[in-house]
This record gives sequence, C-alpha cells and structure tokens, in this order.
Amino acid sequence: HTTSLVFNDPPYHTRVRRLLAPAFTPRAVRMLEPRFAALVDGLIDKALARGGMDVISDFAAQLPVEIIGDMLAVPRDERGPLRGWSLAILGALEPAPKEEALDWGNRSVAEFSAYLKAHIDRFRKGRLIGGEVLGLLLAEETEEGEKLSEVELIQNCIFLLNAGHETTTNLIGNAVAALIDHPDELARLRADPHLIETAIEEFLRFESSNQLGNRRVAERLEIGGVALEEGALVTLGIGAANRDPAQFYDPDRLDIGRTPNRHLAFGGGIHACAGMSLARAEGRIAISRLVERAPHFRKAGAARRGGRARFRGFLAYPIEFGRPE
Repeated sequence: HTTSLVFNDPPYHTRVRRLLAPAFTPRAVRMLEPRFAALVDGLIDKALARGGMDVISDFAAQLPVEIIGDMLAVPRDERGPLRGWSLAILGALEPAPKEEALDWGNRSVAEFSAYLKAHIDRFRKGRLIGGEVLGLLLAEETEEGEKLSEVELIQNCIFLLNAGHETTTNLIGNAVAALIDHPDELARLRADPHLIETAIEEFLRFESSNQLGNRRVAERLEIGGVALEEGALVTLGIGAANRDPAQFYDPDRLDIGRTPNRHLAFGGGIHACAGMSLARAEGRIAISRLVERAPHFRKAGAARRGGRARFRGFLAYPIEFGRPE
C-alpha cells in the first residue's frame, strides 16, 4: 500500500496527514470515549461472569477491532476477518519475512482492498450507519480543495486498521502483565487511580508495543560518531531507546508515576503516530476500568509471547479474578 501515510514523506505525507488529522485530534477522541468505556465494560462484564479471561483474545484484541470497525462503519457481522488481515499485513512488514508471510500479507491487502472498495460504495449510498471517521475522510477538504483519491482512501483505511490494531492490543496486554509482575505498582494504581495517565506513558516506555522503526537516510549525517550515508536504510531500536539510562533514571524499573517520560513509543517529528491520542485513550480506559472493576486479577496459567521482532506483545495471557489476599 504505497500511498499509505506511513510510507511517504512530504509533500504527499503532509497532504494526507492534513486530511486524516481531524479524525484524531484530542477533542475528536474525547467525543468517542463514552463508546470506548461502554465497549470495555461490556467485555469486563463477560469476563466477570466467567471468573476470568484471556487478556488478549477476550479483551485487548477485541477493543481496537470494535473501535476501528465503528470508525469505518464496518457492520458487526463483517468484522471477523479484520484482525486476521491486520496480523497478516503486519507480519509481512517484519525485518526479514519468510516467503509465506509475504504471500499471506499480499493476499490480505488484496482481500481487504476489495472489501473496502465495495464497503465505501455502500457508505456513499447511505446504506451503513455510524462511521464518523470514514465520513470525515470522504468529506474532508483542505483549503486547496484536495480530497483523498479512491486508492489513497482505501490504502489509508488499511493503514488505520494496522496502526491501531496490534500496537493497541500489545499496549493493553503488556500493561496488564507489567502490573501483575509488579504488584506494588498495581497496588499503587488501585490506591490512586489518577496515576493512570502517567501509568500509560510508563507502560508504553517499559514494554514498547512497537520495538523497531525503519527510515531511509535523506541526506548524509552523523549520529553518535557514526556516519550515515544518503540512501542508507536504518533500523531504529525503539524499545532499546526507551530503556536508555542516559535518558531515563533506573530505566529497567517500572514506575507508574515516572515524570518526565519522553519515550519514543509513538515515534517523533512529522512521522509521529497520527493516532497516538486514540491509543492513549483506549489504553487508559481499558486499564483503569479493569483495575477499578476487578482489582485483584492475577495470572491464571502460562502466557505466550508473540514471535515477532517488530512488535512486542502476547498471543495469550490468562487471568482470573480473586479476592484480596
């Protein structure tokens, strides 16, 4: 998806980001928060009735799919393939993907593109409800009268799913795991729920959902005594930078009240994550509601880490709800 925001620089990047921006301002995200809270509470209700849940499949992975589905007006009975498409496409973006991963990713791009083409046509004809973000993308114009072309619209809808799915799933899963591994910090958050804002920033730093970034050097420069030549491909160790002792005091310690906390979980500069306000809100609501409604959750079996280099998270993390010990 070569016209996606993430793979381009200005001036194209500036144009597309300007068109996408109104959907992801802090104010726009605040308008969506009641919906986020309702989704989270519904998932927690089901988990409480069962006495436990898999944090990933029953909670963390469901929330972003439902939210992005709402944003793009995808009917609930058509959302089944979304997570699989996202996982396949992101798998093809690994540093050294196998041939079958590339094939799966390319097939998923083709299938999702075909779905979106028909889906957008239905939306334009008024046959779908909701989809505030999709509506903005279709209607929004710059002062110069620019709009997204059909290809740009489809490929940037794919980008929205990919950018908002696995990274948010990992944020929530990693946060729950970190609190279980650090019971003093869990108790601290229970005692002072207002710490949730700094806690989310610390989870993003401590267990960065996105571990690697890639850039092509636009012009020769030197960083830390290392010369980078124009055109060179560079892999950025975001997770390592977020544990840098030159930047963070005692970087291997989880501190949910850490300030300042200038982590790089969302990148920086013109390519900083466009949906960072959305991701923060999802993480904040999911973790705060879980801690409030089921404060004594604990691990209930073996967890399984994902096997990818670019993204750090769990495939499974079972928990159960208990009483205070």
